[in-house]
Amino acid sequence: MTLLQQSEPTRYSRILAMGAERGENVVTNDDIAGPIDSSDEWIQQRTGIVTRRRAGADRDVLDLSEAAARKALDAAGLTGADIDAVIVSTITHMHMTPSAASILADRLGATPAAAFDISAACAGYTYGIGQADALVRAGLARNVLVIGAEKLSEIIDPTDRSISFLLGDGAGAAVVGPSDTPGIGPTVWGSDGSKHTAIRQTHSWQEWREDSSLGWPTLRQDGPTVFKWASFQMAPIAAKAMADAGVAPEDIQVFVPHQANMRIIDQLVKQLKLPESVVVARDIADTGNTSAASIPLATVRLLEEGQATSGDIALQIGFGAGLVYAAQVIVLP
Repeated sequence: MTLLQQSEPTRYSRILAMGAERGENVVTNDDIAGPIDSSDEWIQQRTGIVTRRRAGADRDVLDLSEAAARKALDAAGLTGADIDAVIVSTITHMHMTPSAASILADRLGATPAAAFDISAACAGYTYGIGQADALVRAGLARNVLVIGAEKLSEIIDPTDRSISFLLGDGAGAAVVGPSDTPGIGPTVWGSDGSKHTAIRQTHSWQEWREDSSLGWPTLRQDGPTVFKWASFQMAPIAAKAMADAGVAPEDIQVFVPHQANMRIIDQLVKQLKLPESVVVARDIADTGNTSAASIPLATVRLLEEGQATSGDIALQIGFGAGLVYAAQVIVLP
């Protein structure tokens, strides 16, 4: 009997390089406080956000993704032709098909790379890193481009007090490739669909098609439910990611949680008992919550500003609508 051949595995993978692109427009709390009957003080106290970045009408998720991807490729010393798979995590690509990833691969000259989108909201980037790690180590790809990108300003109601004032636009990219030493720890991921209404669309596209008076579908959230879930149920997930990677809290040098809310970030740091020496990403203060883009945007900022350096051990965790989550320990590029 003829035996099938399988891909030759690669023992280790790592993030080779990263890139980031923020929306070009700075939107202050005062700019958005009126329609939600709020104030700069209230927004800062509730979220820690001072400004958020949003893209202009002439830029979409693909434009933001391409800009971030080109920066990551340049930093890695690679071109699109070196990429074997493109993964884009987004909930704001405005076409059901074709995928954003397939179009992006063509723009970058990565054809015929495998290309697909994932919908994991704020956990999307960490989901993508987990998949890229698996593809590289399984021998299915040598270099994988992972993008977390959102233009959330397209799907907000300016009068909504539950989530609209949190959201921004941007894209972050990472190139994952083979490594001589471990660079990405085991991904701890999961979901709890029983709480899917905690972060949701107001109504479906089909409902809007049948009754246009409903208005364009936008996002809503049950703030207390999300805050409690993220603050207390995500800490054990992050702790398991450390344990599975064989590291302790005192080994962590950088912590990059999803930039959802400054109070959630503070609570996670407290729950995880991270040392005071750990650098904690707080990009939300002037970028806002960019969902799938938030972790790579925050990571690139720490590297660019010298708060973190290549080779640092970082813990990252994404969590959001679904409710879905994913965490891993990585070595920074």
